[in-house]
Amino acid sequence: MDKISIFGLIIGIGAILGGQVLEGGRIASLIQPTAMVIVLGGTLGATMLQSPAAVFRRGVRMLAWVFFPPAVDCQRIIGQVVQWSQRSRREGLLALENYLNQIRDPFTRKGLQLLVDGVDAERLREVMEVEIGAYEDEMHEGAKIWEAAGGYAPTIGILGAVLGLIHVMEQLSEPTKLGAGIAVAFVATIYGVGLANLVFLPVANKLKACIARQVTAREMLLDGLMGIAAGDNPRIVESRLEGYLPGADEIRPQH
Repeated sequence: MDKISIFGLIIGIGAILGGQVLEGGRIASLIQPTAMVIVLGGTLGATMLQSPAAVFRRGVRMLAWVFFPPAVDCQRIIGQVVQWSQRSRREGLLALENYLNQIRDPFTRKGLQLLVDGVDAERLREVMEVEIGAYEDEMHEGAKIWEAAGGYAPTIGILGAVLGLIHVMEQLSEPTKLGAGIAVAFVATIYGVGLANLVFLPVANKLKACIARQVTAREMLLDGLMGIAAGDNPRIVESRLEGYLPGADEIRPQH
């Protein structure tokens, strides 16, 4: 579990609520179901309208990554690639076929299969970079629905404020009802801006960071496979892959 995401959310919301109390306001005054329905419903509808169904579902599933990010262990990947490199130098590339049944990750399996099939290093790069690019684009499309929600929410919040003010104008003859309308108007704006900057945009950026780590891990694996295909010494392969470690921490293999 990514505890910093939980702490960040608690601190952000807590600071706003704490500021409201310190200013002498009541937290209950920020609880306006009507404003929440307007902002969440409007944002959800706009986001769904702009996104294909498959992309929208993928983006919603990716929300779990904020608290349980997919991880890859770089050290384990390096150890695995070095093991393959050592065995291929002793017994040839065909000896790596024995590892195929042990690998569940499709990307890793495909790369190793190409290696076993005798594909040269450059052709291996061409094929696997297409896989990496397609994966990165697919995941970024899912992350972008949260970025889009962060763009729509403040505008929908302003729309909620306008609706609240319209309601206030309709109730000018009944002063006792003016307070509720004004509250909805201002709280809708708070919900829109708050959700965008405390939830939607941070979620989008966190997902992009998770995607970047996974792409880095795949590029590292590809680099190792290319070294094996080129017949590089296992120590050289290991040394080159270790260069990825500073920018690819908290990574665990996907197989």
